[in-house]
Amino acid sequence: VSRCQAKPHRPLVDEDFTSAHKLAFDITGNELTPSSKYDFKFKDYAPWVFRNLREEFHIDASDYLVSLTSKYILSELGSPGKSGSFFYFSQDYRFIIKTISHTEHKFMRKILKEYFNHVKQNPHTLLCRFFGLHRVKLPHGKKIHFVVMGNILPPNRDIHETYDLKGSTLGRAISDEELNSNPRATQKDLNWVNRNRKLELGPDRRHVFVEQLKRDAELLARLNIMDYSLLIGVHDIERGNKDNIRDNTLKVFHPDTTKQLAREPSRRDKRESKIHALRAAVKESDPVALSPSALPSDSFSDRRHCIFYADDGGLLSTNEQNERGEDLYYLGVIDILTPYNYVKKVEHFWKGLTQDKHAISAVHPREYAQRFLNFMTHAIKVNHDVVEVLERNKHPHSE
Repeated sequence: VSRCQAKPHRPLVDEDFTSAHKLAFDITGNELTPSSKYDFKFKDYAPWVFRNLREEFHIDASDYLVSLTSKYILSELGSPGKSGSFFYFSQDYRFIIKTISHTEHKFMRKILKEYFNHVKQNPHTLLCRFFGLHRVKLPHGKKIHFVVMGNILPPNRDIHETYDLKGSTLGRAISDEELNSNPRATQKDLNWVNRNRKLELGPDRRHVFVEQLKRDAELLARLNIMDYSLLIGVHDIERGNKDNIRDNTLKVFHPDTTKQLAREPSRRDKRESKIHALRAAVKESDPVALSPSALPSDSFSDRRHCIFYADDGGLLSTNEQNERGEDLYYLGVIDILTPYNYVKKVEHFWKGLTQDKHAISAVHPREYAQRFLNFMTHAIKVNHDVVEVLERNKHPHSE
């Protein structure tokens, strides 16, 4: 990042979307010559493209580096999710580091130019924000691909409800037992429907939200993408942060090198001592049972440039008169790296034999996008009586 950022700005060319740069490092972060024994090799994909994307999203390069190179990394998930991915958070909860499969990695490189152009043309896109694509190779050949993304949820607000909505209803619910044992669990489509939840957006915000969602879904359908969802985090303004949810659920990852360093003989080279200590500390560290986090008390300034993040990092609910409501919404379309490939087509065929083929998650991208938009449109509260009165007031002599 720092190398690319230090160079003068220039227009992007086609080669920038396929370029990659390799570097070798020891565990302390010192760059090595290609022939040296390394702790890991780092590959940076399309650095110029991601530099431009970060600028489009108003991410300051210095802030980005400080957030991601700090010695503390937040970990909210101690084990991989359903996709097999691991999620880590930067210390300030601003960025997510997510491991992805080699297939997802290749697909992202394939769609990167279309994604970039969409972001340029849609500065208020709801699609998840990608800031970097990388690969780490360990000495014994294991390769780890990962992306750096923006965190949709805020660092300064408790999230009282979280929903992951696909527009699919088959199997899209968590049980009451699970919800009782973990009230902060991410709920799904049927939970949303059964609880009669609605996004409360007045006509102005409703129009902007639906129109942007249409443009984003159109891109995903064109790129043959499905299985994405709308993540909704709800902050109840009246409850505020009194539950202290964030500090009770987020922990910090901090390898303790002091003990390891103390064991090293004083004659040993300091650099070798530090390397040995870090290797041992990382190996022994447990990223789950850790001390409480200290998060920023304000949302980040880059978020104010997007309509959907302009209200203290989120979108304030409003009524039919566009008056402020009682909730803050944090919205974004996530998991956009799943193409409708052979595997998904087979899944659609087999599940369609015994279940409603239009209700299952794996459907053709065009059908998926339409179903997704229909569900999200109906997920917004509309008081038709109030709308009718307002329309009559606009046109008092129309009858």
